[in-house]
Amino acid sequence: MEPVKLVEGYKFDDHTTSDVRVCFKLIDEQPEWFSCHSSVLSQNSKYFADWLGQNDVRSNNCIEVECPRVEYDHYVKMLKSMYLPKESVIDSFDSVKSAVGVLRASSSLGCELVTKSCIEYIEAASWDEKEEEEILEVAPTLGSEAVSLLARLQAPSADAVKNVFISAIRFATCMETPVPPFLDDLKTSAQEQIDFMIHEDDDTALVTMDEDVKSVVQEGLRKLLSAFRTGLDLLSTEFDQSPDQAEQKILCSLADIDWIANLLAKIEMMHDFVSGWSEISDHVLSVVQDKKYSSGLWATKAKLIEVTGKALDAVGYGSVVLPSSFRVRFLKTWLPYIQITKRLLDENSKDEISLQMDSDSCQNIESAIVSMVLALPSDDQADILSEWMKKAEQFRYPDLTEAFEVWCYRSKTAKRRLVGGVNGASNPTVSW
Repeated sequence: MEPVKLVEGYKFDDHTTSDVRVCFKLIDEQPEWFSCHSSVLSQNSKYFADWLGQNDVRSNNCIEVECPRVEYDHYVKMLKSMYLPKESVIDSFDSVKSAVGVLRASSSLGCELVTKSCIEYIEAASWDEKEEEEILEVAPTLGSEAVSLLARLQAPSADAVKNVFISAIRFATCMETPVPPFLDDLKTSAQEQIDFMIHEDDDTALVTMDEDVKSVVQEGLRKLLSAFRTGLDLLSTEFDQSPDQAEQKILCSLADIDWIANLLAKIEMMHDFVSGWSEISDHVLSVVQDKKYSSGLWATKAKLIEVTGKALDAVGYGSVVLPSSFRVRFLKTWLPYIQITKRLLDENSKDEISLQMDSDSCQNIESAIVSMVLALPSDDQADILSEWMKKAEQFRYPDLTEAFEVWCYRSKTAKRRLVGGVNGASNPTVSW
């Protein structure tokens, strides 16, 4: 390695050639003096140049600079850096923490060359969160020099954010190609960051849901639902070879669907999820209710209730508005499955606690079903409640007692409330 060239041939702290001494004054501590050269100091520091311009070195060759104790080493390193060429200054740093400390010192003493070297080093290095906070603290003192330093912290353009979000959606939903097992962690990370980008907290959400973004999200949903359906078609063969591995693949697919359902709820696109889930419901139930799996797939069966619960919640509480015929069909499709599966899960969970469904989730699903029933035409309510009461002793979940009581009250008061009809005319459809 070639030796470092010295500025003007001078060496730092060389007593034989120096004409001025510098110390960084510390309170209640003996100062340490450094032998320096006035030409080097004035050339590299506005502070020292001003001091030397106002004082005669021959009569007073001692310069004292007040320095915080925690910054002492950084001030000394900054002083040493004045004696190095620019490329050697950058090479002398071994950490962002050190460079930020020297940057504070050089900025306070107007050392332009050292300041620029610090900025170049920091700009090219990676930072941790604590270092980033320190950089943000010193940045206001740098003026225009801070622009390059803070470039990575500037808010990206809307187009840049949109492109990243769309790419993340494509990866998170395996849109381009199935994700290999070794990339599962990356897929999970993509899903987590998508949630973060659309989350509204003290700041606004990072992503604006324009038509392009919505289109990609819809495409991702279709991809996941299609992959799930394909997985179900292959389940029989794979289950014969390895039941546990076959179910794990189905559970991974369901986990992705569960994730995108949560995403769609946050961006007010649950209508797409409810419609898509409804389209494959009959096929899903025909597979998992096959006799072949009567004593297995318990984790999958439980997860299906959880995912379906999100659709029931959206419809039951009105965030997704659909015709009553759709709501009746959807409820009649899933209610028997939920009744049977919940009872079997409860029976089996006595031996295996991992099969127990979350109590809060069960309560939310039950409440959504009650709300959904109460929003149906009275005859459809009667049909569902009649079936429920016939099986109430066998299936204790979901409890539709509240819906039954409300239906009875509404039915009893219907004639009194509606018999007058519009403008007081008799309503011929009401007869008792």
